Formats: sequence, C-alpha cells, structure tokens
Amino acid sequence: MNKTNISNQFDNILQGRIKGRSTQVDWILAMMTAILLVFGIMMVFSTTFDLAYNWYGSRFVMLTKHFWHLVVGLLSLVLCAILDYRKLRLPVVSLGVGITTVVVLILVLFIGTDRGLVAGSYQPSELAKLVTILYFAVWMSSKQDKLTDFWYGMAPFAVLVGFIAGLIVLQPDISAAATVVIISVLMFFLAGAAIIHLGGALIIASFVGYLVISFSSTGQQRISEYIAGLKDITEGSWHVRQAIVAFVDGGMFGVGLGKSAGKFSYLPVPHTDSIFAVVGEELGLMGSLLLVVFYVVLCWRGILISVRVDDPFGKLLAGGLTGWIAIEVIVNIGVILGVLPFAGNALPLVSYGGSSLVVTLTAIGILLSISRYDLEVRPTRENRAIIDLRWWNRRARLPSNGYRK
Repeated sequence: MNKTNISNQFDNILQGRIKGRSTQVDWILAMMTAILLVFGIMMVFSTTFDLAYNWYGSRFVMLTKHFWHLVVGLLSLVLCAILDYRKLRLPVVSLGVGITTVVVLILVLFIGTDRGLVAGSYQPSELAKLVTILYFAVWMSSKQDKLTDFWYGMAPFAVLVGFIAGLIVLQPDISAAATVVIISVLMFFLAGAAIIHLGGALIIASFVGYLVISFSSTGQQRISEYIAGLKDITEGSWHVRQAIVAFVDGGMFGVGLGKSAGKFSYLPVPHTDSIFAVVGEELGLMGSLLLVVFYVVLCWRGILISVRVDDPFGKLLAGGLTGWIAIEVIVNIGVILGVLPFAGNALPLVSYGGSSLVVTLTAIGILLSISRYDLEVRPTRENRAIIDLRWWNRRARLPSNGYRK
C-alpha cells in the first residue's frame, strides 16, 4: 500500500470522525429542556384536573391537549435541531415567515377573540416574538457596520419594532408587546450598537410605552396596583396577594403535590399565569428554587452557545432566543412575587398553553442546531495547537484550560 492510499484512508477516517461529531448537540441544554417538560406535565395535570372535570366532564381532557401540543413542539424541536440554522437567514425564509406573521397579526384583529386566533386557541403574538428575533438576527448581522447610522440603523429599527408591537397592542396584549420591545433592544445591544443609540432606542420605547399606558385603562390600573404593592403588599393587585398567600401556605417544603388549596379557589388562572404560585404552595420554597435552577442552567447553556459560535448571525440568533426565554421566566416569576407590574406571560415549558409551548420548543431546537454548528467547527482537544494562529486576524490565541462543553 503506497503512501497516497494511506493518506486517503486517514483523510476518510478523519472526515468520518468530524462528520460524526457534527451530529452532536448540547446535551445539557437538551436534558434541562426534558426536565422542565416533565415538570410541566406534572404541574399541568395538578392544576387542570379539577378545571377539566368541571368544564369537560373528564379530568384528563386538558392534559391530553397539553400532550398533543407537546408532540407538535417536540417534532418542531427535532426538525429545527437537524436543520442547518444558517438556512434560516435566506430571504425567502426570513421574509416569508415575517410577512406571514404580520398577516396573522392583522387577521386576528378581525376574526380573532381577546384570547387569540381560531376560537381563542392560538396566540399569534407568541409566534411574533420568535419571528422578530429571527428577522432582527438576519437584518442586524448583515448591517452591523451601519447600525450606528441613524437612517440605516436606529430609524428602521424603531419603525419595525413599533409596527410589530403596535399590532400586538391592538389585540390587546400589552405584555407581549413589551416583551417584543425588550427583546429587540437587547438584540440591538448584542449587535454592537453604540450606547447613545441604545439609549435613544430605550427613550423611544419608553415614550411609546407611556402612550400605550395613557390610553389603556387596564395598563393604568396595573401600574397603580404595582406601585401600591411596592409600598404595601396588602395593597397590591388581587392576583399578587393570592400568590403570596399560596407561598406562605407552602412554607419550606410545600403541602404536597396535587394538594394545593389555592388552585381550587382563590388563585386566578392557576394553570397558566399563576402556575409558579402553585409550585410554591405544593412543593414549597425548595421546589420553587429547584425550578429556578433548572431555568438558570438552560439559559446558561444558551449564553454559552451564543458566545462560542463564530457566525454573527448565529451569535445574534442564539443571544436573542436565550434572552427571550430568560425574559419570559423573569416576568412570570417577578409578577407572581410582586416585584414587576402584572403581565400575562406564561412560564416557558411549564405553563399550560399550546402556542407558548410549541414556539418555545422551536426556539430551543434552533439553539440546538447552533450548538451543532459550534461543535462542527471547533477543533478537538488533542488536535489543538498550543498557540492557535488565526489567519483572519493574525494574532495568537491561547487555548482554554480544559474541555469545552
């Protein structure tokens, strides 16, 4: 066997090894997702069996619906994880999905209800959050050198955000509109916008938010209740006061799974907005903290994926998706604890609700796809040079002191 054949065989083995590594995903992220889904199934049944029996005559109707949404969400997750995320930046994909979402947001104003589209079953605002992140990741990664220009950066950004948020406010869904604005500003910052431009965007967003609240009696009521609750928790909104009662009843270790009294009487919407209060009552402070730890680990993995990927589009997309999930968690828990004004954000992967569950799993699938790309381009530890000279910036980079997960 000559040297050429040996070399070809070695190359084939090496290519096979790299190809095998490219199918790997961030298993810690996948494991945290699975744990939260199981936790969600447990809490959804705990908070819906009584409601389902009263509404439908069977304790398992709402749990069955949750399972169907879970199946759809998992299929979407797997497809997105297998798909090369870089194909999402194709104009036919990003523009097509964006236009479709805008059409649906307009459509729900005419044929929808205050709970969503198709008999109040589906919330287009949830899809709008994901599409906003995708579109801004494409737009900002292609115009990073122009973001500091007012007419090419800040002005189009403000118009796009205001247009999408305005359509969501008209549904009305003020909390979802605020989430879209916060995510957009976060991505504007991650894209490298100057502090002065970021401050300008925040001023515009605050002004728009003030106008919305000024013309919304619901918004004014929630803000006044929030301010009163900060001064005296007993003067806060009914929702927050009942959630605090649930946490007090739960104590350190809870009253036991399925034994919450609040979900049968005083807690509003225990299976969606107030599900964290039910966790506090049934599993106590320790169970609540454990759930928070699961979310922290999930978001930590998303941040690592964003930091490690070299592609600007992938970096912005991963950062935006992770920031969105973190915002949803912070807002839901913050509202229940009375530290944030009331908002109707679901607790990701745990609350009952098909739109939130499917869209969140889709986002995690995209994160897994980005993590696959990260593993594909990263050299193995044994083949890594002591000093890595990168040809594109001609400067030395020192290796890390261990395996990167």
